[in-house]
Amino acid sequence: MTHRKVRRSRIAAACAALTLITAGAAACGTESGDDDGGSDGGAGFTAPDLPQLEEIGEGEGEVNILAWPGYVEDGSTDPAVDWVTPFEEETGCQVNVKTFGTSDEAVNLVKGGGYDVVSASGDASLRLIAAGDVEPVNVDLIENYADVYDFLKERDWNSVDGQMYGVPHGYGANLLMYRTDIVDPAPTSWSAVFEEDSPYAGKITAYDSPIYIADAALYLMNTQPDLGIENPYALDEDQLAAAVDLLKQQREQISEYWSDYLKEVQAFTTGDSVVGTTWQVIANVAQGENVPVEAILPDEGSTGWSDTWMVTTESENKNCAYMWLNHIISPEANAAVSEYFGEAPANPKACDIASEGHCETYNAGDEEFAEKLWYWTTPVEDCLDGRTDVKCTDYGAWTQAWTEVKG
Repeated sequence: MTHRKVRRSRIAAACAALTLITAGAAACGTESGDDDGGSDGGAGFTAPDLPQLEEIGEGEGEVNILAWPGYVEDGSTDPAVDWVTPFEEETGCQVNVKTFGTSDEAVNLVKGGGYDVVSASGDASLRLIAAGDVEPVNVDLIENYADVYDFLKERDWNSVDGQMYGVPHGYGANLLMYRTDIVDPAPTSWSAVFEEDSPYAGKITAYDSPIYIADAALYLMNTQPDLGIENPYALDEDQLAAAVDLLKQQREQISEYWSDYLKEVQAFTTGDSVVGTTWQVIANVAQGENVPVEAILPDEGSTGWSDTWMVTTESENKNCAYMWLNHIISPEANAAVSEYFGEAPANPKACDIASEGHCETYNAGDEEFAEKLWYWTTPVEDCLDGRTDVKCTDYGAWTQAWTEVKG
């Protein structure tokens, strides 16, 4: 990132947006095998049979948007940050926005009605699809969709059986950050935070959320193949128990769990933490404050996020909703959002507009990098890895397990 003088309000919004504490996320709609005319696309449930928009008509005059903080900016936060006004001027659709702090909050708000569009992370999108709260999206009506990176299309968290339920917006990785003047040799593996009797015991940090269980599962998937883990979000009881055991072992060496980016930056600044999970945007802030840190994608790959703009089933402004989906992944808007928020854009043409170095910093368009990421997805009983001979643990079980880990 070339702009070191990043507004803290922007980064704070980004980090708040990425905090996925989704208690009770197990409720995921109908189960696979139900004969309701839907389709089972391997997402762990059967999608309801809902129609999609066939043509875009005249705008209704407004669009009600539910979004992560930092995704819908109209210049009120910073006059220089505004991709809403051009949309309103071009379409005549007045933007009304409400922000949310967690995926669980977003799901509940959508169920309450009154919104046309929602920006959903992977742990919310599947729940919304399964419950019939969002509808299939006709991507043929969205001109800029053709430009979106192919590796973000028709994925487990945004589609069912090849049917898209939204447009990809941006993505990022959970990285391993370390103090370059203290951690020697430089780490290349998540073993740096999971190995027993680490030389950095007491100075290791980890993300504070039940979804972090997937990070432990990913490490076990690579180091203990006999456990049979093929998807870090599809854990049966024995596999979850193994991940919990690893996390309990790690707990003895943790300095603190973080969810606030400022606290992580401060901990790495003082040396209270010297190695642990981070986001690229946080590493940028720390480096901008002259903290000697680096952030890497370890050999095992990592967890990450990929957000999707979705249209609600009960939307009363579907024409404006589709116009917004097309606008938000346009090169201009996608470049502006990805820089302000701190992530890789979904549209490669955004890289021609973004500040020099932005797309390189966030590995935009690097398909090999993206394929090493296991994007956040809600655990459900119907195993996401395709197993049918066993029930997997749902997010309710993960939440209980996380409480047990932290003690």
